Amino acid sequence: MKPGVYQFLVGCFAALGSFLFGYDLGVIAEVVASDSFKTLFLQQNANSRSGTVVALFTGGCFTGALGAGFSDRLGRRGTILMACCIFVVGGTIQTAGVTIGMLYAGRFIAGIGVGFLTMIIPIYQSEISHRRIRGRITSLQQLFNALGQIFATWAGYGCFVTWDGTGNSRSWRIPLAIQIIPALFLGGLVYLFPESPRWLCDHDQPEQGLKNLAHLHAYDDTKDSYVIAEFNLIQAQIAEEHSQKSKTYLDLFRDWPNLRRTILMMMIQASCQMTGVSAIQYFSPQIFAQIGIPTDTTLLLQAVNAIIAFLGTAVCIAVIDNVGRRPLEIYGAIIMSGTFIVNAILIAVFPATVSNTGAHWGFIVMTWVFNFVFFVTSGPLSWAIPAELFGTAMRTKGVSWGAMTSFAFNTMIGQITPIAISSIGWKFYIIFIVCNLTSALFFWAFLPETKGLNLEDMDELFYNSPTFVPGSHWKPSSHVDSDAAEVKEQEESDVGTGKSDYAGAGGVPTDQQVERVQLKE
Repeated sequence: MKPGVYQFLVGCFAALGSFLFGYDLGVIAEVVASDSFKTLFLQQNANSRSGTVVALFTGGCFTGALGAGFSDRLGRRGTILMACCIFVVGGTIQTAGVTIGMLYAGRFIAGIGVGFLTMIIPIYQSEISHRRIRGRITSLQQLFNALGQIFATWAGYGCFVTWDGTGNSRSWRIPLAIQIIPALFLGGLVYLFPESPRWLCDHDQPEQGLKNLAHLHAYDDTKDSYVIAEFNLIQAQIAEEHSQKSKTYLDLFRDWPNLRRTILMMMIQASCQMTGVSAIQYFSPQIFAQIGIPTDTTLLLQAVNAIIAFLGTAVCIAVIDNVGRRPLEIYGAIIMSGTFIVNAILIAVFPATVSNTGAHWGFIVMTWVFNFVFFVTSGPLSWAIPAELFGTAMRTKGVSWGAMTSFAFNTMIGQITPIAISSIGWKFYIIFIVCNLTSALFFWAFLPETKGLNLEDMDELFYNSPTFVPGSHWKPSSHVDSDAAEVKEQEESDVGTGKSDYAGAGGVPTDQQVERVQLKE
């Protein structure tokens, strides 16, 4: 099996953790809309309680992401196993829930497990990947998130139309129980896959790190030129990092290069939530009801929406390492803002009291367009970019802080959306219109392109490139090559010369790269 294909398959397996996240995001809309669920848990303070059921899950995710920042000694695989165990406990409590307190507890505990998973998985994926396909592999996080939503929405829709109205709790218990299965599969098999070579080198296991690097990139050939050069570069950076004091969360804010990365990462994650995607995912029945679309139709439309999300993420995987991260973020935010403008107008002009089939289909199509664009752009990139920005010493804490930002905003959206919909209706969309446009402007001004850079290039990027990005032609010292060398690299990468399939000007780290890391203060 070619190294790139093997890395992709390992990345797919790890992304089962994101499947759990997507499933939980997709299933909750059907759960809180079920008559049996409403009878058992939402007889009082329905809007507040349904918001809390959603928000406690993302609150748990925030807690898990925070804890994941201290899980480095467990390794990437050990953290995944622990997270799966936590998730199974939470999923079991949810499924067996007979009081609102059990639902709250189960949602929160399951969220802790997901918080660990969504933080550690893109790190693991980025650390096993070659730089030429790293974007594709880290975007698998969102692809499997979308796949989880497909399973959740169709399972939820099937259970809803089968049992809703009969008073049978299977309409929501079965969808909640299904999520336990992939968690058992991921946790049970994770140790069959290689540990991150960078983590092994960082924890005094360089021999095993070299073996895993060769296993991932060169058919187990530890003498392969790419493997040796990459190993030397990793070792040089880790030696430099170990010569300094241990890193804490405060180091994310100590100097401008790290603060710059932290601001970018927080903005990427916050803007992802403020696109409006979580409001639609969690409360689609209430949102669609504003224009007069019934709940059963809404759940069917959301099931179709989940398929569209999967297709959008597949497009992102196909183009991310060619188009780059920066254009996708900028233009995606602009288009998403446009879809909210149209839908806000449709709700204002054609409320639920006015029956208009054309308005209904306009609203549906704009929602589908929004979802497709989100999963081509902001959704996958919110996990792919943060996993690239930091060096080995700060990567866990950096990505953890970004994940906490995401879940903090996610929790807020989950809590306020049902209240806002009932209070201000279509005007709630103005928030997402403004946030999307603001995000596009921010990314245009400050987001540098990380396409094609080694993880070990990131320190140089943020120490030496200008903060205001437009007009900058910065390149890392390892990439100041002739056009002919770049062409040669691309040809060799495409054809697959040598055992590693990565021979070429930029595929193998240069001596200058290694020397730069060794001499960096």
